[in-house]
This record gives sequence, structure tokens and C-alpha cells, in this order.
Amino acid sequence: MNSHKDVSTVLSRAPEGLEAPLVRVEVHLGNGLPQFTLVGLAEAVVRESKERVRSALQTSGFDFPLARITVNLSPADLPKEGGRFDLPIAIGILAATRLIPMQALSQREFYGELSLSGELRETPKLLPALIQGARSGHALILPEANALEASLVGGNRLWLARHLAQVVAALKQRKIETLGRVAAPTEGWASASAAGDVADVRGQFAAKRALEIAAAGEHGLLLVGPPGAGKTLLAQRLPGLLPPLSVEQALEVASLESAAGRRPTNGLRRPFRSPQHTASVAALIGSSGMRPGELSLAHQGVLFLDELPEFPRNALEALREPLESGAVVISRLKRTRRYPAQFLLVAAMNPCPCGYAGDSRGRCHCTAASIVRYRNRISGPLVDRIDMHVELMALPADTLVEDASAGAENSATIAARVAVARKVQLERQGKLNGRLNVREVAQHCALSGDARSLMATAIVRMGLSARAYHCVLKLARTCADLGAAPRVRFVDVAEAIKLRALDKPIC
Repeated sequence: MNSHKDVSTVLSRAPEGLEAPLVRVEVHLGNGLPQFTLVGLAEAVVRESKERVRSALQTSGFDFPLARITVNLSPADLPKEGGRFDLPIAIGILAATRLIPMQALSQREFYGELSLSGELRETPKLLPALIQGARSGHALILPEANALEASLVGGNRLWLARHLAQVVAALKQRKIETLGRVAAPTEGWASASAAGDVADVRGQFAAKRALEIAAAGEHGLLLVGPPGAGKTLLAQRLPGLLPPLSVEQALEVASLESAAGRRPTNGLRRPFRSPQHTASVAALIGSSGMRPGELSLAHQGVLFLDELPEFPRNALEALREPLESGAVVISRLKRTRRYPAQFLLVAAMNPCPCGYAGDSRGRCHCTAASIVRYRNRISGPLVDRIDMHVELMALPADTLVEDASAGAENSATIAARVAVARKVQLERQGKLNGRLNVREVAQHCALSGDARSLMATAIVRMGLSARAYHCVLKLARTCADLGAAPRVRFVDVAEAIKLRALDKPIC
């Protein structure tokens, strides 16, 4: 800390996506007419902190210095946003007047928006700063309203406060332990189990099998079927087939929610995001404010796109690169941010414009040309990147009225098989089958003679592209893993080919 008279330095961190670069809040009290100047590429909310800090200090019983006050947020070229700098600015002013000892600020970081009465309010986007601050070994002082984020990080160096006066008293007395403690990390991860069970879905056994394969190998899935066939119901049950997040994964998911300005609430459950078909490119990829979009908020979980052809074409095309790279890069002028986006895509659509193609009662009057136009709303490259296309049929009356639980597997039973298959993949290749690259596919998805012949026939008859061919191989490898087979079998390739319904000609 700088010991020069009338100068103080307080540490904090700026929100920069999943990063939180260190910011030095430097305060200088100089001679001249009373004036409060704030510099350092501060956005409007930060510049307005001058009035909040002034009122908070006065209503908390502290004298506001009648001096030329200059506050510098360093580094100067790093954009600063949010109200988190209110508390460090107030502490810096009091330290510059020697009301707080300079030594009390050493190796400590401060965060918190101040009300006019001096109360510390909940501060958004704080979790990445807490994670990096805790790793640096600094003590962190933050609002009690951010106790949930603090509990996710844990440790004995995070301290909670309700009021500015409480922080000042602790620093003056050199007794930071008088502030509130943080709950154990495990308490912050508590959450309810995923709602819904696969056994609730009547019939649709082929779709349920596809759901199991998707969960086991992390393969994208497109459900094509008439209204009421159970597409949405199936998609909502998929998170229940996936294993719980590890603490490290959950912390990453919570950090993305925090970076988006949301309060982390998911715990160890997999995220399930279902944006409406009116969502724009910015909503899916990330906004102009550099916040993560729906793709990143679905990281380590499920992204469900219902009524897929109704999404804007440019929004759907924006999915193509993240599906392969597992990341989203947002570039705005001189600023670039990269967010992880390894989600499991599940999409749903009708088979034709009216939705009733193949209906036994003849309700569909769509022509082959109109069906082609409807399906062409989704580009071939995007369809190619979705591993499975499964057709659902309307349920017959006897299936609808029978007992739904009779003989149906529940989610727990399927999830147990999924967990075993995922463990086999991670031990064999260090990643799930859906994430294999071309070289790894050749290494781990080799075919026997009869399976190779079947694959060659499918390529010719269905016109599979090279990408679709590799998708089939990865699917077959997952089917073999679910069947505890060491090599890909003929039956695995046959099942994988059946899961590429949109590669077949329409008529």
C-alpha cells in the first residue's frame, strides 16, 4: 500500500466475462476547491458512484472531506462497470483521511454497491471475482446479500458485511473476524432433484432409446413428430438421465450465470435452457454487452430448441460453430470474450407445415414440395451437425389410455446404464464419443467387415456426407458401449443408421 499522505489504494476486481482482472482504486485528496473526479474508463453506473458514496459516508456518520478528490481506477484502459466499486471508493476516501489505517487494506479486496444510507446491497456478476480473489490468497469483503455466491467459493478468507459502518469498524479495530462468516461450499450446492421421469412418457420407445444414447455419448438429437407426440416431454426428461455435475463443473456453470447477471441457483443439477423461437442471434450467442447467451448458459447441460424451423435463419446458423468447438467467441470492436458452450442440443420440429404428415386419418394435405421448403428452413450443414434425427408418430388410443407406469423403465434405471457407458468412454479415450475428432473416430470406432459393408451401402443410398458418416460411427460406438461390447458390431451400425432419419429422401 502507498503510504504517501492523502493517498490510498484499495483492491477490487472488474467484471470481464469469466475473468476478473485486479483493479486498484487509488484515491488522492488534494488542495483546491471541493471536487470529486473519477477517472479510469468508468461506465455511467460507476461514475454515478460519486453521489452514492458521498451520501453513504454522511449518513453513516463520517465526514466527507472538503478537498479535491481524485479517484483513479487502474488499469486505465480496462472498462469498469457496475456498482461494485462503491465500497472500495468509500474505504479509499476514509483511508486517505487516515480514519482507516493503511495497513488494514493490505492483501484485502472490497466489493459492494452502497445505498444512500450506507447499506451494502447485492452486487451482480460477482462470482468470477470471488473465485480469482480467493485463489490469490487475499481476504475478500463483500455484501451479506451475496452470501450464496460466497458459499459456492467457500474458504475462510471471505467475509460478509451488511453496512459500511460495520466494515469501517472492523478495519479500524483490526478485527476483520467481527464480520460475518461464509457457509461451507456444500451448503451452497444443495438443490432439488431434476423434475420428471422418462416413465411418464407413454410409448415412443425409439425416442426413449435415442434419449439414452444422447445422454451416454453427448450426441445432439432432433425429434420430428406431430403435435402432442411427446417431443417436449422427452426433452425435459433428458437432464435426469445425465450424471450430476462435479463441484468444479457446477462452479463453472454458476460463474456463467453470474457473468450473465443472474443469481446462481442450479446447484449440482444440469442446466436446461429452452429459449423461445423468437430468440435473436444476440440472445443465443451473447449480447452486445458481452454477456453470455443461451448457448453458454446451457454449458454442461441441455439446450432445447422447440419449433426449430421457426427460429430466425441467422440464429440457427450461429449454432454451427459452437456445436463443433464447444465455445462461443463474442467480438465487439476492440473487446473479445470467449465463453464455454459444451451443451447437449435437443431440437424438435413438426414433420410438415401443418404438422400431420403421415397421419392415419389423412389430416395432412401438404405437398412434397411444401414439405421440402419447410425442412429447408434448417440448412443442410446444421442438420449434418446434429447426430440423431428421430421420427415420432402419434400415439394410438390404447397406448394413451393404458397405465403409463406398466413395464416402463424409469429415469434412474436408464441413468445407471448411461453412467456406466460414460465411464467406459472416459477411461478409453478421455472424452465422450460425441466429442471425438476425425482422428479419434478412426482410432476408436473401427468397423468389422460386415459392419463396413453396411456402412458403405448406407453412404450410397442415403447420400451421407463425410460429417454424417463420422456421426454414424460415433453413434455406433455409443450403442456398443451401452451394450458393453468392446468393438462396434453390425447391429450397432444398423441402429446408428436408423437414427439419421432426415438423411432419407422425403418421397
